[in-house]
Amino acid sequence: MSATTLTHGTSAADSRISLRGHLRHTGALVRRNLLWIRQDPESMFDAILFPVVFTLLFVYVFGGSIGQSLGGGQEAYVQYVVPGLMAMMGMSMAQGVGTGFNQDFNTGVMDRFRSLPIGRGSVLFAKIAVELLRMLFATTVLLVVGVLVGFDITNWGGLLAAVGLSVVFGSALMWVFITLGVMMKNAQSVQAMGFLVLMPLQFGSSIFAPTDSMPGWLRNFTDVNPLSALADSARGLMVGGPVAGDVWLTLAWSVGITAVMAPVAIHKFRTKN
Repeated sequence: MSATTLTHGTSAADSRISLRGHLRHTGALVRRNLLWIRQDPESMFDAILFPVVFTLLFVYVFGGSIGQSLGGGQEAYVQYVVPGLMAMMGMSMAQGVGTGFNQDFNTGVMDRFRSLPIGRGSVLFAKIAVELLRMLFATTVLLVVGVLVGFDITNWGGLLAAVGLSVVFGSALMWVFITLGVMMKNAQSVQAMGFLVLMPLQFGSSIFAPTDSMPGWLRNFTDVNPLSALADSARGLMVGGPVAGDVWLTLAWSVGITAVMAPVAIHKFRTKN
């Protein structure tokens, strides 16, 4: 079947399904994905171990020295790095949707879905919904570990706003990784490409340390890095400080990434054979 024929067939099938039908199919597929996680609990290891390992690593290895530059010690660094790590959760968890899609294509699951009378968009949105739940779970683990190492939550409203902002940005990034998951040949390729994208953005940002001591060319990069804007927004919302500019910049990045990558991801998903 040609890509053009497949696209027209898929569009026609979707047009015959009501909104209620799409929602019902999405709910069923969300349940399917959650049952798969229940059968394979190892798939949650990244959501559990990633926030624990990174929090303990940066707090106890770098907390003393970086905390001194912040005018305090390890306690000051905890207040700085935990909101930054929250921003990191969205990007790291978003990678899972790409590898999951790739595995579903390579194991024939997507062929099975396409043979069923369900909305094709339901497959996409169900996968995104489950990854968002995993992201929220990882964020909860991060906050619990953060409190245990000394993070002080003084603004619960700001905390909820920071979590919501991280979810918005993470959902935008998922369209990037969906595209990679559909285009790459195997899950290892998706992970490798994701690593190449993640590393410069994560360490070339204000997540782990202030950017004042960075060279000028790197500071220029961090100023436009969306992860810096998200980390600074979460930091301002949770521990105090200016937030308006960073919040709007984060939302602008989220809308821009979604507007560009969502149509690409949907087209690649519909036409992959």
